Amino acid sequence: MLDVSFLSGIDLFKHLPDSCLEALAKNSRILDCSAGYLFFRPEQTGRVLFVLEKGSVRTFRTYVDRKLTITVLQPPAIFGEMGCFGEGKYHSSAEAVEASRVRMISRDSLQALLECAPQVAHKLIDLMSERWVHFLHKMETVARKGLIPRLAILLLEKAENGVVAGMTHKDLADHLGLHRESVTATLGELRRAGIITIERKKIRILQRERLQHATQE
Repeated sequence: MLDVSFLSGIDLFKHLPDSCLEALAKNSRILDCSAGYLFFRPEQTGRVLFVLEKGSVRTFRTYVDRKLTITVLQPPAIFGEMGCFGEGKYHSSAEAVEASRVRMISRDSLQALLECAPQVAHKLIDLMSERWVHFLHKMETVARKGLIPRLAILLLEKAENGVVAGMTHKDLADHLGLHRESVTATLGELRRAGIITIERKKIRILQRERLQHATQE
């Protein structure tokens, strides 16, 4: 009989019959890899669910020449679930942070498991939904940081005696080709930092040097 204690300790597979877990273990394979090993990248098609048994793995997106970490996983954990459904395309990259041991479960084996234990499907949907929301929050943060230099430059250009007058948030957004909500959120960050104050159709620059510095961020 196969040892399925590790699998049974993972939330996704808890309370499953031993027969289901044994079939899953039997039809999976183990990968021992070193730090830096790349499991997959965005838009790559995959048919594997990864189970982290030892080590550490991070998921990330690459923008130009820098990596934005989405999450760092510690065992027990699963990743790569997007490769097992629909078109099977990944939306991020995943790499080993250190020497790691990963169990690889094929899409076919996972489908067989869902027939054996349909409740797993609900757990997978919840997991994918949770991770997608987390991913969107990360992307929103990156996008907003990218707005600060552009908005700072515009405010400096439009300011007269340290005041940008007669422009609504929508006017600023139209100048930058953005949604008003994005500009409002970014102005809020500058206000909370004490760089500007916001009044009706009037933005007062309190710390011009810091705003100039923000154009370089």
